[in-house]
Parts: sequence; C-alpha cells; structure tokens
Amino acid sequence: MKLPVNAHEAHRSLAAAYNTGDLKTVLSMYDTNGIIVAEPGNPVSGREKFEAAVKGILGIKGVMEIKTVYCLESGDVAVGRSEWSIKDGNETKVAAKGVELLKRQPDGTWKVLIDHAFGAEGSLGTE
Repeated sequence: MKLPVNAHEAHRSLAAAYNTGDLKTVLSMYDTNGIIVAEPGNPVSGREKFEAAVKGILGIKGVMEIKTVYCLESGDVAVGRSEWSIKDGNETKVAAKGVELLKRQPDGTWKVLIDHAFGAEGSLGTE
C-alpha cells in the first residue's frame, strides 16, 4: 500500500489500510515509535504494544470509514481531526471522534505518529 503524499489524504489511506485486514499494511501507516490510543484511557507505545492495539482494532469485523473534519499542516507535521466508525452492514460496531498527529517522512510521505482514536470525544476529560 502506498503511503499518502499529502497529509489531508492520511485518513482515507488509514481506513483503506485497516480495511485490508492485514496487520503489516496497517502498521506501515504508523510510526510505531509514537503513541496509539485504541481504547479510551489506554495510550500505548513501543512496537509490541502498538501491534497489540492494532490487532484489537482489526479484530472488530466490519468496514472502517474515516471522515476528515480538518487537517492542518505546518512544515513536516500535521494535526488531523477525524470522525470514524467500523460498521458491519447496518450495525455500527464502534464510532468515535479522533485526533491524529502526522509526520512527513524523509521520502515526502506521511505517517501517523500519534493516534488518539477517541481524542475529540467530549466525555474523556483531559486524557
């Protein structure tokens, strides 16, 4: 899978990666030295924990959709706000509002450095 060359394409590329169901493809979208919050209140980092978090998301059967609310880019970093869901037919398995920090790679592509899948949910307080 090709990494996005524009920061505002990252959400679409991330959803496409998750929809392959392939761990390696999904992990290629991330800088696994970063942080992922795949469940509220549980930020993890480090390759092993990162992989476990992604496997947990991949275990939710259905199709992921990610809508970009905004993507603000400055130099080699960008911040995105998303609304995402995983649906199986008409059943919504999970839906949330996320915040992502993206980093431009030396080859000009973008990877997600910090993915707080629930970061824009009003009920999370200051997490």
